[in-house]
Amino acid sequence: IAKGFGVDCVARLFDRKGIRNYMIDIGGELVLKGQNSKMEPWRIGINKPIDDSLSVNQELQTVLEITNAGMATSGNYRNFYYKDGKKYAHTIDPRTGYPVQHNILSSTVIAKDCATADAYATSFMVMGMEGAKQILKKHPDLCAYLIYADEKGQNKIWYSPSLKNKILN
Repeated sequence: IAKGFGVDCVARLFDRKGIRNYMIDIGGELVLKGQNSKMEPWRIGINKPIDDSLSVNQELQTVLEITNAGMATSGNYRNFYYKDGKKYAHTIDPRTGYPVQHNILSSTVIAKDCATADAYATSFMVMGMEGAKQILKKHPDLCAYLIYADEKGQNKIWYSPSLKNKILN
């Protein structure tokens, strides 16, 4: 959660300096406050989880309208490797010490601050869909947008009800 914490530190500095409208982005971890230059809430895209270790593909899955929040995305579609025909992701399950083998491809979380969003986004990658949904029921202040592979390998989405009014497309 270091990037999320770093974004929060910069946001606190901006707040102390009286800056009211900003978007801070460190490696995809964000804090958004106030409005953009068009005097609208910030519009933030979520990338499609396409295996892309070079970050060349920037095709969007959806666009969210967000302000006064932290946002983080964790995914296993950029940092991975193949060995003996099997894909290994960079997210490690602390219970086993091995890369996670869940069907979540991308986990985006919106929270009061970026460190919190970062921690939950990463933990949802470890927990899987059911674990993430259980946590979200207990924490209605969190919003989540999860992209996962169904039984046939097709990409599907699930998002928390609290996120519905923030989705633009």
